Amino acid sequence: MTRLHTGGCRCGAIKFEASAEPFYTSYCHCSDCRRASGAPVAAFVGFLTKDLTFRGREEATYGQYPVKRSFCPNCGAPIAYRDARIDHQIFLMLGAMDHPEFYAPTVHGYVSEQLPFLHMDDGLPRLQKHTAPRPGDVT
Repeated sequence: MTRLHTGGCRCGAIKFEASAEPFYTSYCHCSDCRRASGAPVAAFVGFLTKDLTFRGREEATYGQYPVKRSFCPNCGAPIAYRDARIDHQIFLMLGAMDHPEFYAPTVHGYVSEQLPFLHMDDGLPRLQKHTAPRPGDVT
């Protein structure tokens, strides 16, 4: 039986739950994710949008096409990342999950932008660019 995956914002105005297992977990070292999260590295857990349900207050969004990020308009907590090129997927901030310890990242993305003082010797694969394939990617 699939475990229910739950989370939400800091103040509780936004809650979400996923009814299927995540397909993705990662660290992202890009400067955009650092600025959006306020942390030296961001971490995400990915679900198919069809498996995710939001309750409570509607998320506020910002970004430039094709990227859209969401956050709680009450407390400002970052919630998710969406990319219009892969709009059937949503990437939730790992810190927004009720049990982030269940979602250990499996890969590092944008290591070319990794801060020089951040050392994570975890043996995970390290990619120069994004970790979630987009249409048109060359392998």
